[in-house]
Amino acid sequence: MTSSYIFLTPPGGTSATADETRTIRDGFTLLGFLFPWVWLLAHRLWLHAAAAFLLQGIGGALMDEPGLGPAGAAILLGVNMLVGLEGQNFRVRNLAAKGWSEDALIAADTIGTAEQVYFSDRAVMAGSDDAAAPDWQNKARPSGPHGDATSLGLFGFDGGR
Repeated sequence: MTSSYIFLTPPGGTSATADETRTIRDGFTLLGFLFPWVWLLAHRLWLHAAAAFLLQGIGGALMDEPGLGPAGAAILLGVNMLVGLEGQNFRVRNLAAKGWSEDALIAADTIGTAEQVYFSDRAVMAGSDDAAAPDWQNKARPSGPHGDATSLGLFGFDGGR
């Protein structure tokens, strides 16, 4: 299944190396869905984690009150869904606020393939003779129910988040 990968370069650097470039998969995160505030803390999103913890505490307290159980469950599920669907976007926006710049968005089957495409393009742009760029060819997609599928998400990729 094809995923999108966002490549971020550090602040102040025009030509980032592979060690400095960050790659973040743009999509649903299962651990963020299951453990929202813990996942946010693990990715150093302190304010997001505090808000998720607070909302989950409120949801848990509402579930204990008679008649308010569905509202509490809705709050808990809403927090889990939001972090699961938009957690990676929170990471990208946090790095962008620190000066990191979004350099590329590449759709690929695996992160390894996305990194090969990204760094081979950088080697060609730098004019390096020692790193030959692979010959990437578009392959015909199967014409079946999965061949023309679109991906679902809260927001598009055109920068209109």
